[in-house]
Amino acid sequence: MAFTAFAGGASAPAVEPAARRRSPIALFLLLPGIFYLVLFFVTPLISLVITSLQEPDPLIFGQYVNAFNWQNYVSVMEQYWSHALRSAGYAALATLFALLIGFPLAYFIGITLRPFPLIQSLALVLVIAPFFISFLLRTLAWKQIFSVEGPVAGILSSLGALPPGVSITGTTFSVIFGLTYNFIPFMVLPIYATLVSLDLRLLEASNDLYGSPATTFRTVTLPLSAAGVMSGTLLTFIPAAGDYINASREFLGATDTAMIGNVIEANFLVLQNFPAAAALSLILMAFILVLVAAYVKRSGTEDLL
Repeated sequence: MAFTAFAGGASAPAVEPAARRRSPIALFLLLPGIFYLVLFFVTPLISLVITSLQEPDPLIFGQYVNAFNWQNYVSVMEQYWSHALRSAGYAALATLFALLIGFPLAYFIGITLRPFPLIQSLALVLVIAPFFISFLLRTLAWKQIFSVEGPVAGILSSLGALPPGVSITGTTFSVIFGLTYNFIPFMVLPIYATLVSLDLRLLEASNDLYGSPATTFRTVTLPLSAAGVMSGTLLTFIPAAGDYINASREFLGATDTAMIGNVIEANFLVLQNFPAAAALSLILMAFILVLVAAYVKRSGTEDLL
């Protein structure tokens, strides 16, 4: 017994040097990922910060020089604060509608169709199928559908719900609809991933304990799918807040529906006001990070950060 205890105690220190010998190998394996992050994330972020603090060159019109002009942030917020609020509102509504549509759809595919794996796989393919078509083409197709000559406007006009000759495009409804439609797969897939692994015996146990379907959903299904709902919400809200395609005048939007992404695009590509565009991009990034952190903290799913 004493020898065993002594042998066990003597062998313990040998484990630590082995772990130390493996640490350089682990670091070496991490180098490609670290290099990728530095090259494609840290370096552009530093460049964006430097650009956001630039000021106009006094000698050459249209050129900018490096400076510490923090007033760029103040001026863009004073000028475009309404676009920022509109972007947050549109993204929040699109996320809410995507959740209201996506959760029942994910539940149907992940729970109801589980006894029919072939049909379940087909339904999942139908959810993913829009990804095989260009984002621009899908949005442009809805512009044609919502146009004055389109079927939606024609049906609504015949029912008296829409004045003749009035287009649905260029409205708040069309922009939010486009955001919801284009990003709804990002909501469905994470929720489906959690529901498809849900143990159905838990639902049966709730029914055996005389729990109503509403009670079972509220106390069993929803808490166990919270991680999927959280992931889907973030994956939908973040790209929707920075989107500039749906709200563009060339697609489903108009001048009075422009989002912060449209302003950034205009400053970068049209006005070539690079400091303003960079400042807006960093403000949007900071706003989303703060909002996401607060949402995750309140939801009690800090592990997702």
